Amino acid sequence: MSEEKLLTVRDVSIQLGVSEKDVLDLAESGAVPAYKVGGVYLRFKKEQVDEYGKKHHDLRQKSEQRQASTPGDRLRDFFYFNDFYILAAVLIILLGYLVYRGF
Repeated sequence: MSEEKLLTVRDVSIQLGVSEKDVLDLAESGAVPAYKVGGVYLRFKKEQVDEYGKKHHDLRQKSEQRQASTPGDRLRDFFYFNDFYILAAVLIILLGYLVYRGF
């Protein structure tokens, strides 16, 4: 008795070269047939994903174009996501300096 292995959202996103959100959007629109296991977990049949990938090979190119960013965008994202840690490090260094000097 051989059981067919179903793919997860992450597996499909890697196989198609798109984001997990794009995979969920494709499943929601019905472009890629999806199955719910236990009413909660979304799974896909490998054959159906392969078939979709062959028909829509340009999907990966669109995803790569959308993810392309400039160094300025990456720097802005870095400070946006790490601003708290940078501020905390500066404050710790400042307090350490003040304690060391004997404020």
